[in-house]
Amino acid sequence: MKILIVDDEEDIAGLIQFHLEEEGFQTEVCHNGMEVLPRLEKNLPDGIILDLMLPGIGGMDLCKRIKEKYPQIPILMVTAKTGETDVVLGLELGADDYIRKPFNIRELVARVRSVTRRTTDPSQEVQGTITTGKIQINPTAHKVFVEGTEIDLTLIEFKLLQLFAGNPGVAFSRDKLLDRIWGKDVFVTDRTVDVNIKRLRDKLLSEKERLETIRGVGYRFRDA
Repeated sequence: MKILIVDDEEDIAGLIQFHLEEEGFQTEVCHNGMEVLPRLEKNLPDGIILDLMLPGIGGMDLCKRIKEKYPQIPILMVTAKTGETDVVLGLELGADDYIRKPFNIRELVARVRSVTRRTTDPSQEVQGTITTGKIQINPTAHKVFVEGTEIDLTLIEFKLLQLFAGNPGVAFSRDKLLDRIWGKDVFVTDRTVDVNIKRLRDKLLSEKERLETIRGVGYRFRDA
C-alpha cells in the first residue's frame, strides 16, 4: 500500500516515512499543502497522513477538498492542537481517524493499518449488491445510492453502512463498532464513532431516520 505523508516538519515526516517503509508500506512525502491536490491528480495513494498545521493550504481545508473529490481515500489526521473542537471538526470534514502530537510511532503505524484496511473479515462481509428500502449498496464498485442518487461516503462510513444494512434490527454498541470497523489493534474514542455515525446519517437523505440511536446501548439500523 502507498501512503502519502503530508507534514511540513521534515524530521517528523522522515520518521514516519522510515517506520512505514520498515513495515512494508510505500510512501511519498509532501511538505506543503499546495503540492497535495496536483499530486493526487497524477497518482492516488491508499491512504493519507495529514498534518493540520501546513503552509499553503491548511490541513482542515485540504481534508475537505480531498474528501469532496476522493471520498474513498482514508485520511489519518495528525494534530498538535489539544482542543476537542478541532478534532471533531476534522472528523466532520471527512477525516477517518486522528492522532495527537507527540505520538507513539507504533500507535501511528497501527492506525494507518486500521484506516487503510479496505475489507472486513471475509466471514463478516456481505457479498453482492445490498438493497434495503431506498438504499442500494454495491460493495464491489464501492458505491451507494439513495433514491437513485449516488452519495459520497468515506471508507469508514461505507463500512458502517454495509455492516448496519447487512444486519438490520441488530443493536451494536460503540465498543462492538470500534472492533468491527476500526479494529482491535488501535485506540479510537467513542466520540469518533458518534461523529462518523452522525455524518453517515446526514448523508442518507430520506432514509436517515432508519439509523437509530439506542440510549445507553449504541446504534441500530431499522429494517425497511
